[in-house]
Amino acid sequence: MKMLATTAALILIGMGVFEVTMRPSGEERTGAFLLFGMMAAGIATAAVVLPRLARRLPSLKATVIILGATSLLILVAALAIAGRQMFISEHDLSFLWVLMGFGVVASLAFGLTVSGPLTEDLGRISNTSSAIAHGDLAARTGVHRLDEAGRLALDVDAMAGTLEEAERRREAEELARRALFAAVGHDLRTPLASIRAAIEALQDGLVDHPERYLKSMEADVGALSRLVDDIFLMARLESGDIVLRPEPIDLTEIADEAIEVFTPLANMGAVHVRLEAEARVMAFAAPEAVARVVRNLVDNAIRHSPVGGTVVIEVSNGRRAACSVRDEGPGFAAGFVDEAFDRFTRDDDSRFRGGGGAGLGLSIARSYVEALGGDIWADQGPGGRVSFWLPTLDRARPAPARAR
Repeated sequence: MKMLATTAALILIGMGVFEVTMRPSGEERTGAFLLFGMMAAGIATAAVVLPRLARRLPSLKATVIILGATSLLILVAALAIAGRQMFISEHDLSFLWVLMGFGVVASLAFGLTVSGPLTEDLGRISNTSSAIAHGDLAARTGVHRLDEAGRLALDVDAMAGTLEEAERRREAEELARRALFAAVGHDLRTPLASIRAAIEALQDGLVDHPERYLKSMEADVGALSRLVDDIFLMARLESGDIVLRPEPIDLTEIADEAIEVFTPLANMGAVHVRLEAEARVMAFAAPEAVARVVRNLVDNAIRHSPVGGTVVIEVSNGRRAACSVRDEGPGFAAGFVDEAFDRFTRDDDSRFRGGGGAGLGLSIARSYVEALGGDIWADQGPGGRVSFWLPTLDRARPAPARAR
């Protein structure tokens, strides 16, 4: 049905143009109708057959040549019939055939020349796709065109880039997973071995003061509990399971409370903790999350301060509410500053590994601060310094933040 409608439309268009331009007689009108009918039927037939044939051809170049040759043959047939009807002499008709033959050959040569770069670029796209399928994610097409083939090449290159980035993330996650197992295994091994030794000593009756062993076991159990709590909290943060509800808070008061909490730990190492702050520094954040951030930073600073050192908590107010915790320890290594907040990163000079735990303190702090719309960073040593800022009251968030 579609072919018949196409044929009829072509005939009507041809006859309409012929009537307007030629003003034909009845005999001429009949001849033109037959000529247009044969041409339209040929075109419609080619339009149906050639697409099906093109799908079976192994080369796009062959498809282009066949399409071009078919179009020329239809034109040649039309000219031949028209020449007969116009009573062109045999000499002139022969010359017309020679010209048409030359046109066919030239058209084929032109098709071969034009289709060559296209098929070559499509071959590059195909080879790149095959290379990507076999694992070579660095492969690229190198094709630069403005047509559909060019857009296809861009899509293939973009797909390869996305897969390559996904593979890098997967490898990074795999390294992080291994680092997690290594860190957790290391941090579990020491307290468990200590608890086991204490239990065996108590069972064998080899101790004179059991309460000292029980106190040591209590400390080891506390370390294990903190490790498990950190891992569980990090999992909740990554899954977005924790909803933070920002409200006006006094950052100075939270810093002062952190000093009170860690004063016993600081006294054990003869570390002095000092607060430098304005009277009040107001921020818009979730108080429990900010308290955890400040305590993590203060805990790290105290544990990595030298005996007799000083830990300073600076709280300032400006366009943003800012807090900085600095100590007199060795600080972050130059190559580790950018990785300090990554999950389960391990560095021999890392500040948070030596103090126990799985190295999640800074990662947890970053998750909280970023969820509240702030930013956190570390400075290169010597001397440890970690700073963060939070939105102030005039930049309040209307909706609860979800930690991730």
